[in-house]
Amino acid sequence: MRILLVVVALVLVGITGCQAEVSGQADADADGFVVKDPSRLRFRPVLTELPPGPATATAGNRQSADPAEQQAAAAALDCAQGPDPLDGRDDPALPLVSCDRVNGTKYVLGPAFLTGADLAKATAQLDQTSGRSIINLSFTDAGSRTWADWTAANIGKQVAMVLKSRVLTAPMVQSAIVGGETQISGQFTLPEARQLARDIAGI
Repeated sequence: MRILLVVVALVLVGITGCQAEVSGQADADADGFVVKDPSRLRFRPVLTELPPGPATATAGNRQSADPAEQQAAAAALDCAQGPDPLDGRDDPALPLVSCDRVNGTKYVLGPAFLTGADLAKATAQLDQTSGRSIINLSFTDAGSRTWADWTAANIGKQVAMVLKSRVLTAPMVQSAIVGGETQISGQFTLPEARQLARDIAGI
């Protein structure tokens, strides 16, 4: 799936995998999905993105802070094995080696800096300007402040939205996002956008 988080100017650029760009525009009146289990959704910085591929090793510590251990864990991770064995039991204070749920891209992620408790709702709709399907993320007041600070300090970097230890999407930050509203758009249908919004909410 190609995903794109849109900047305020709504410049759409095709980006491979689950990368995206970030915006501060959203329709606050649209109905949305409230996060079902806040403890299972985590926002983690992307340290490394690796292409999909079969497991080439037999073991690895997926929550090590040692880069060599992280690479070994990525090599041993089989993204096609079905449900993640960690299934949301990963320690948010430690790095995590994980997979994209759609195409098997592997990621080395940093410690979580936001959880589902910082997200008020996720909404899917058609953007009237571009005609594309979009997903709006509305953060809580506390989440908005953390999100604004993190995006300001990490422009040009990716952030992974992780549910049950699997990456749902990994957008690239294009600018600081203030006000707590973020938009995701891309080459997907409205039903696909709704499903991603539901997945982010853990429904």
